[in-house]
Amino acid sequence: MLHNSHDLSDKLVIIPTYKEKENIGRMIDAVMALEGQFHILIIDDGSPDGTADIVREKQDDYGPFIFLIEREKKLGLGTAYIYGFKWGLERDYQYIFEMDADFSHPPVDLLRLYKACAEEGADMAIGSRYVPGGGVVNWPKDRLILSKGASFYTRIITGMPVMDPTAGFICYARPVLETLDLDKIKFVGYAFQIGMKYLAYKAGFTLKEVPIQFVEREFGVSKMHSGIIKEAIIGVINLRLSSVFKPRRMKAKVVAKT
Repeated sequence: MLHNSHDLSDKLVIIPTYKEKENIGRMIDAVMALEGQFHILIIDDGSPDGTADIVREKQDDYGPFIFLIEREKKLGLGTAYIYGFKWGLERDYQYIFEMDADFSHPPVDLLRLYKACAEEGADMAIGSRYVPGGGVVNWPKDRLILSKGASFYTRIITGMPVMDPTAGFICYARPVLETLDLDKIKFVGYAFQIGMKYLAYKAGFTLKEVPIQFVEREFGVSKMHSGIIKEAIIGVINLRLSSVFKPRRMKAKVVAKT
């Protein structure tokens, strides 16, 4: 156990960043204002805009609750989260979160994801746009159609009954990340998000979708590009066919939370 006694927390929020100077300071403040004491791990991929400098300033403000990993170049969302998962497991965190830096994921909903895992029996809580009570704000119609189409496609190909399989606002209970073979996950974008859910589903863990309102970013530039979409399309098929994924050990359960 690598925590110091004065800064114990069972909750770690991993936030990958690249050129998020308009958002990251406000995001750290918002998470630090929540009840229950979350720790934050920022993994910055060599942002040229001073994102890491802002994080260091926040480290001065919040002391041992903010951690920063700086990588020399863009290595992708998936590799950032895998690094963060291993970092968090080494330090004995019990609940590890994925979250975007751009406020598309409402920080206050970290509490609802945590509750779903800590109190309501979920092993993996998913901030879902596509269950009752969820939704998106300020998205163009073509992007909404693409996202919902990708979700439907994923459910058909994988047989995984998750309404929002590309969601990137997640709480993992520690046993999920301890059980999955993280080194075998090579995806980067949407395919990474789908792959993590599919692995957990096949391993028999309970997945719970918690409705959220996904708000399109106001500041900064989206990291979405055609390569991420192509990876997801091909990756979903590979998930279904690959022998990398072990047979389900127990009956998996997916439930929606209203």
